[in-house]
Amino acid sequence: MEENDFKKKRIAAFYKTSSPDIYGLLKTYAKENRDNQTLAEQYLWSELSGKALGHSFRRQHIIGDYIADFVCLSKMLIIEIDGGYHAQPAQIQHDELRTQALNRMGFSVVRYTNEELLNNLSTIVNDIKRILESTK
Repeated sequence: MEENDFKKKRIAAFYKTSSPDIYGLLKTYAKENRDNQTLAEQYLWSELSGKALGHSFRRQHIIGDYIADFVCLSKMLIIEIDGGYHAQPAQIQHDELRTQALNRMGFSVVRYTNEELLNNLSTIVNDIKRILESTK
């Protein structure tokens, strides 16, 4: 099997991957999230959309029973933008469990806060470029 065929099959494995009983609900939430992006998500999407970094990204994409803020399926990279509530102890624990589950599926997860993104967009974009270049 050629590498390109392998990548296509690997990417196809992450469509409609949630439990069938909750997929419809996740799909609704994902659409609501796309329609109501935070300012930080809008800024980052303006840098990621249309293969601006040389790779295709999806926003609010369902993977398993989770909705990833941004994902580059070909590089198995998830980018999460965390609002203030992510600093709460219970949410920190939940985020760690979520990251572990996504790692088990083969994804790398990178997290930035809203504040980091709004104050250092170019630094974060350069960081994402570096990650993309270093990922097979």
